[in-house]
Amino acid sequence: MARDYYGILGVAKNATDQEIKRAYRKLARELHPDVNPSEDAQHRFGEVTTAYEVLSDPQKRKVVDLGGDPMDGGARGGGGGDPFSGFGGLGDIMDAFFGAAGGGGGRGRGPRSRVQPGSDALIRLGLTLEDCATGVDREITVDTAIVCDLCRGAGSTEGTGSQTCDTCGGAGEVQSVQRSFLGQVVTARPCPVCRGFGEVITDPCRQCGGDGRVRARRNVTAKIPPGVGDGMRIRLSGQGEVGPGGGPAGDLYVEIDEAPHEVFVRQGNDLHCNFRIPMTTAALGATVPIETLIDGDYELDIEPGTQPATELVLTAKGMPRLRSSGRVDGRGDLHVHIDVVVPTKLDDAQRDLLVDLAQQRGEDVPSLSSNGSKPGGLFSKLRTKNHR
Repeated sequence: MARDYYGILGVAKNATDQEIKRAYRKLARELHPDVNPSEDAQHRFGEVTTAYEVLSDPQKRKVVDLGGDPMDGGARGGGGGDPFSGFGGLGDIMDAFFGAAGGGGGRGRGPRSRVQPGSDALIRLGLTLEDCATGVDREITVDTAIVCDLCRGAGSTEGTGSQTCDTCGGAGEVQSVQRSFLGQVVTARPCPVCRGFGEVITDPCRQCGGDGRVRARRNVTAKIPPGVGDGMRIRLSGQGEVGPGGGPAGDLYVEIDEAPHEVFVRQGNDLHCNFRIPMTTAALGATVPIETLIDGDYELDIEPGTQPATELVLTAKGMPRLRSSGRVDGRGDLHVHIDVVVPTKLDDAQRDLLVDLAQQRGEDVPSLSSNGSKPGGLFSKLRTKNHR
């Protein structure tokens, strides 16, 4: 079933190009990952972008108005489908609608070019949080279609070429006449022999079989900018699949797979971490070193009387803020969550000090039964002292 591209953008079917552009810009501002990082917003942003791509293209919009979907089948985008499928996609949809027009002379659109644009490709790249913070140049191995080096995209053996298709006479399509109560109906469809090209390769290249491209494994350097995050995609222009007949290559999208960090938790451009301090440091205050992700050690001021679960915010010590333009605009913050550590084991001298502190502050001193101390211990001494 064809998608409702007009409904996705929220415009009428008779909307002008300017109305479609305004609707897209409004939705893009609301749903852009920089503004709304939720998964649902990212999905909607992709749908809105695809809808605008379709409706801003006159040919694709005409297909939509006729009830078709130009993004089904072999249309470019996302690297989906078989990259060597020789038939299907926008060209065939147009053939189906405009080649099947009834009445008149049944004139078609003529043969289609053997040279076609290639599809996009997608590869996932695992990165650490440090890599995402500082940016990295990473060499990746991709398996895509490249131009056949034997025929250089021509599809034919060297010294040979192609000849006009005998079936369609070079028209790229064949016609049939049917009689109905309305009269004669002439329909046209792509030629099954030459597949709509109008020409047949007489001696196909032995390496690519006439397609003009072969699959190969190659290395590509991906320049990852600072501030990328899990699920983001970096576009490498012209590094995707080479098209049939040696056509221009699509793009390669590198999707970031960010690994969890053992210390820091990322939330957008901000980082969060837990920092343990002794209860004496929390009570007295101190300046202690803490390690940040990018800037190394930082002197953290602990105020006297700091309570457990206190949150200290270090401004601009988080992740770089990557904009859609690819430029970095400032950094997020580092949120330090204080975890006050209470000792679980005390010797007699340490217990004496804490009891003296509790008495000086007028606080309740625990009894012997609640502590489980042996006779003659600290609380036994306190009882003896209090009875004197």
